[in-house]
Amino acid sequence: MKTELVQTKKEFIKEAKRYLANGKETIAKSPIDGKLYEDEKYVREGAGIAYLAALKAMDGYLVGKGVPVANLPKSIEEYWAMKKKHIPHNGRFTQNLTIAYKTLHIAAYYQGLNTVSNLKEGLQAVKEIISMLED
Repeated sequence: MKTELVQTKKEFIKEAKRYLANGKETIAKSPIDGKLYEDEKYVREGAGIAYLAALKAMDGYLVGKGVPVANLPKSIEEYWAMKKKHIPHNGRFTQNLTIAYKTLHIAAYYQGLNTVSNLKEGLQAVKEIISMLED
């Protein structure tokens, strides 16, 4: 079990990719009936993990821009503020973060949204966020 604090951009991005993979694996444990996942527990849990992958990627980007680990955001509002301050204006990034937040965090994790298409869109948004912030 890893107990040390993740410190570098590279380590944060690696963790973000691991979180995304774990989120996908967890969601995939749920059987699908038509256009819906059947097991709410796996969907909620996987969506939450995948959403955290987007935040880990943002943490890595911010650390790479010189933000101390101790000053990383603690709420979505703080992430939006840091995005405005440190991440160059990018409509695609903003859209993907919005999709990840609303689809995975709010709709799937909190409200139990279980549609296959929406979850795929949320997972794709997180994948794109990681890709954009990795370089």
